Amino acid sequence: AASKLQSAEKLMYICTDQLGLEQDFEQKQMPEGKLNIDGFLLCIDVSQGCNRKFDDQLKFVNNLYIQLSKSKKPIIIAATKCDECVDHYLREVQAFASNKKNLVVVETSARFNVNVETCFTALVQMMDKTRGKPKIIPYLDAYKTQRQLVVTATDKFEKLVQTVRDYHATWKTVSNKLKNHPDYEEYINLEGTKKAKNTFSKHIEQLKQEHIRKRKEEYINALPRALNTLLSNLDEIELLSWSEALKVMEKRPDFQSCFVVLEKTPWDETDHIDKVNDRRIPFDLLATLEAEKVYQNHVQHLISEKRRVEMKEKFKKTLEKIQFISPGQPWEEVICFVVEDEAFKYITDADSKEVYGRHQREIVEKAKEEFQEMLFEHSELFYDLDLNATPSTDKMSEIHAVLSEEPRYKALQKLAPDRESLLLKHIGFVYHPTKETCLSGQNCMDIKVEELLANSLLQLDHGRSNLYHDSANIDKINLFILGKDGLAQELANEIRTQSTDDEYALDGKIYELDLRPVDAKSPYLLTQLWTSAFKPHGCFCVFNSIESLTFIGECIAKIRAEASQIRRDKYMANLSFTLILANQRDSVSKNLPILRHQGQQLANKLQCPFVDVPAGTYPRKFNEAQIKQALRGVLEAVKHNFDVVSPVPTIKDLSEADLRIVMCAMCGDPFSVDLILSPFLDSHSCSAAQAG
Repeated sequence: AASKLQSAEKLMYICTDQLGLEQDFEQKQMPEGKLNIDGFLLCIDVSQGCNRKFDDQLKFVNNLYIQLSKSKKPIIIAATKCDECVDHYLREVQAFASNKKNLVVVETSARFNVNVETCFTALVQMMDKTRGKPKIIPYLDAYKTQRQLVVTATDKFEKLVQTVRDYHATWKTVSNKLKNHPDYEEYINLEGTKKAKNTFSKHIEQLKQEHIRKRKEEYINALPRALNTLLSNLDEIELLSWSEALKVMEKRPDFQSCFVVLEKTPWDETDHIDKVNDRRIPFDLLATLEAEKVYQNHVQHLISEKRRVEMKEKFKKTLEKIQFISPGQPWEEVICFVVEDEAFKYITDADSKEVYGRHQREIVEKAKEEFQEMLFEHSELFYDLDLNATPSTDKMSEIHAVLSEEPRYKALQKLAPDRESLLLKHIGFVYHPTKETCLSGQNCMDIKVEELLANSLLQLDHGRSNLYHDSANIDKINLFILGKDGLAQELANEIRTQSTDDEYALDGKIYELDLRPVDAKSPYLLTQLWTSAFKPHGCFCVFNSIESLTFIGECIAKIRAEASQIRRDKYMANLSFTLILANQRDSVSKNLPILRHQGQQLANKLQCPFVDVPAGTYPRKFNEAQIKQALRGVLEAVKHNFDVVSPVPTIKDLSEADLRIVMCAMCGDPFSVDLILSPFLDSHSCSAAQAG
């Protein structure tokens, strides 16, 4: 039979999400008119309703039942809102059902989706007699089963949501991305979109709070460094409170590099949390207890550090009082004598070793200075040593025997290799006292004087700098070649072989060469060296044996002596010499290392360049690289002595002065070079005759 239902303009609701948001969903109105009805679901609310009596509801339901029963269609009672069930209401519903021909009662909860589907399944079974009697699941059992489904689905959904790691992500973006995922669909079906969105929002908030927590941790960890930069003086802050210290910090020049004052606070509610490249600490963070605790720890650290430094110095004084500590003595031999010392107990093992190491360096340095002083006092021991040979074993034994009676010698007993090294250096210095062998190292007076003159004379002669550069720009090089037994002529021939029509290419420039080879044995050596028509820019001195080297050394001494005595020409005093080592063509010389060493020593003594013979030159006597190196040296000398090519008339009288002053200064003296030379450098009547 057909039944007529009237529900004018009533909307059909599919899910609770539509409540209050009807316009956001597809709107379908309930049909009006005759319908084919196969069964009825009679809903009775068993919760404690507001402003409503349960008896009135039951009376209404009873009247409704009377009307429905006339249709002879199956009827099932759904006890709704059982999650907020009032027990005696439920009992009354069950009693009502028993009185009406044992109507089936299904306890439901739409909120938790318990037995909702069971209602419709049972009704269908009642309509289809072939399906048998419907099985009704008790509410509590159905509730447990449903909750287990929800828990499993929730767990899967939460794991899905946790794949989102950016707290800036939006629900709209993420839901579109996940909408086809089975775990997402199952959760939405069980719990609804609203709960899914709430779960997502909680996760996003957790991500944000975790990010803020990490940033805060970074700031707190960086705070000690900032305090060390801005508040490093214990005397200034020891008695200051945290608030007072903040005011002091704000006035520091480096404040802006350590902290940032934000327009909006608190910092964790501003966009500053996203500025990961800005390592500056938000200033309002310092108002927290954590920041104040860091400050208190900072002050305590400064106090402890001050105490540590004091104790280290106290321990240093203790070591200075222990007379038996000798240079080079191991720490392990000393520790037993200081184990009861108060300062030693306070500082760490690393600190005690560091202090002892510093103490050792001081006493070793002092012992070495005293040993050196002792060597100068015993200068008679070194008078008869051979200039060009290493001291014999017997001579060294004799020296050690004499010195071993000295306490200053015994002081370095535990540093015997260092003592032997100092002795050999002293012997080398006695016979070759140059800045390279000077025992004062960088405190050598020669080095300091050169540095001072280089700076001072550069300023004095600044007005002549342009003239200097013009005069140094030469195209022709006059060379005097000095050698023994025809070696000078051989070098000249080698240079001409590398030239084209006496023009030599060097570093991209062509130079005209005028070569004058002279044998060192020539009686006309000095007259050939300098004529009005030939004024050399430099002299190449070539040797290939100890004999020829010695002879060359004597010749250079004669030339310099002649120049200084009769002042033949002011250019002659400025002539640069270059020592050049040649191969012995008949065989690979076993004496080559000795010649190289002796040649370098003589060059150091004469303060002139030494050009070694490169490996692979044999069987030739000379190498092209040798000649290029020597010519560069001559050009460099010319550049450093602009009087050679283009004399400046204005300083002619100064460079030919009749008065010469020789000043001696001991390396290591407490007088500064500036003090010694200032009367000359500050005088307007003094000028540089030549570089250096």
